[in-house]
Amino acid sequence: MNSKSLLRSTVLLAVAVGIAASPVQAGAMSHQPPTEGAKFVELDHPQPVRVSARTEAVEFFWYDCGHSQALEQPLRAWAEKHRADVVLRRVPAVWPGSQDEAVQRGHARLYYALDRLGLVGRLQTSVFRAVHNEGIDLTTEATATDWAVRNGVDAQAFGRAYRSAAVGRSVDGAAAAFTRYGINELPTVVVQGEYRTSPTQAGGVEAMPEVLDHLVQQERQHRH
Repeated sequence: MNSKSLLRSTVLLAVAVGIAASPVQAGAMSHQPPTEGAKFVELDHPQPVRVSARTEAVEFFWYDCGHSQALEQPLRAWAEKHRADVVLRRVPAVWPGSQDEAVQRGHARLYYALDRLGLVGRLQTSVFRAVHNEGIDLTTEATATDWAVRNGVDAQAFGRAYRSAAVGRSVDGAAAAFTRYGINELPTVVVQGEYRTSPTQAGGVEAMPEVLDHLVQQERQHRH
């Protein structure tokens, strides 16, 4: 089983378990506060956060992951709700040594090129739609540039960003972070370098914002 299948099978298993649960059990679970080991886990090796007065949330995603696409709008709404006290940082998944690494590196380079141009906010949803709904290959400079131009991006500016050494370093950094944070499912969100949650852990993509709310509140209480 390749890495993509492993990640998706993990999430599908969680969905199947959720369907098997009785309505009474599901209702009881939804009204209980998230607890460590049930809705989120503590990282074996806590990671440093960037200097900030706000809590850091780091999302690991992949454009080719349907669950990452499903989380995009809920996570965007969640980040907007917490804009005063949370900084959301995104890291495109690059699983070193996996069969999908080349595809992931292509998608990561696209993400960081858009980020360098300040276009992630405008085009992130469009990238997911292109990959999933339109079946467009965005893993090469030629295909990514063609798509970007069709979405109103200057070809020369995009090409310079795509090929830049800074974007290359960011892609390598994403691969290192994937290993350092111990990511084993997509999407995963890590709060303040200490706690991570995912669809399997939270009980589905739709349950993740509530868990993130709890973790941010927990972090706020720790600070005070």
